[in-house]
Amino acid sequence: GLKRTKLLGIQAVTGINTVGILTVGTTPTAGGVGIASTTYLRGVVMHNTGLNTCTSSLYVYPSGVSDVTVGQTAYRLSRVDIAANETFFFEMNYPLVLVDQEKIVVEVTAPEAGGTGIGSAVNFQILGDTDI
Repeated sequence: GLKRTKLLGIQAVTGINTVGILTVGTTPTAGGVGIASTTYLRGVVMHNTGLNTCTSSLYVYPSGVSDVTVGQTAYRLSRVDIAANETFFFEMNYPLVLVDQEKIVVEVTAPEAGGTGIGSAVNFQILGDTDI
């Protein structure tokens, strides 16, 4: 059945980095309730804990893509410059359904203007539900 639980704990990404933080069918949910199967992504909270502005991106990769170390624009849902100590909420009116081996990938890079992104630190919180 549908398990209303925290999908993941807060995921901290530091420096210039692209990271896969959830793979459906592989990643255990927070609190040890099980492996995330069909997952319903409702939103993502991004908070810049770093000292300068950085760019933060959110991607959903299909099941056939294994390299999550490079942000592929074809799969990007959101990209935003976030100032130091600023929070950005990415929310959808209807949950995005993710199935076997689809991935949520996040990225922290230098902003378009006015910074290098070095020393960046962004906390990501994934909001949604999953079938266990």
